[in-house]
Amino acid sequence: MKIKKQHRKKKFLHKLNRKRMHLKQKNTGEVRCKVMKEAWNPKKTTSRNLRDMGLASDPNKAISIPSFKEEKLRKALAIVNNAESDLEEEQEVVVPRPAPKIRVAEQLEQEAKAPRERRFMLPKGQVEFITYLLDKYGHDYKAMERDKKNYYQETWKQLRAKIKKFMGIPKQYGEYLKARGLLEKEEDEEELKKQAKALVMDD
Repeated sequence: MKIKKQHRKKKFLHKLNRKRMHLKQKNTGEVRCKVMKEAWNPKKTTSRNLRDMGLASDPNKAISIPSFKEEKLRKALAIVNNAESDLEEEQEVVVPRPAPKIRVAEQLEQEAKAPRERRFMLPKGQVEFITYLLDKYGHDYKAMERDKKNYYQETWKQLRAKIKKFMGIPKQYGEYLKARGLLEKEEDEEELKKQAKALVMDD
């Protein structure tokens, strides 16, 4: 006797948008880089687009690692056959074609080398601790080390490094100087950096 299979009744789910789901699964994502987006051709594949721009989709293929085994085998064949010159002739030198959109790679390289604005900021708790030490001890780092608020028992060199970092952030250090009345006029970031270097003691 044949066993009768039980099939669950298919229900139409009104809450799901099948078309949107399909498009979402099919979509590979949006190109966020402005330079690449302008040069991107949606009719071509990702690897072809990147190759045309002078970029690599797979770095292992772009910069191949020399195979030790293949090199040894080539040398062994040359010794056996005594035909080193023949092997050299057989090896064709493949000259890579220049990428048609090489300007994209050059532009990305220029952007990577361009100086960036420093956005690093110390947390509020650390700033309060550093300003407390500076107000109390000035630049006497060894006295800071023995302070009762040094809960983590940091050495004088660690405290000095923290203060140097704080003084290297013009925005936070500028606010500290203005609050203490050490700045009479508005000064730019470069002048604040010079002051920070002058004030920091290495010993």
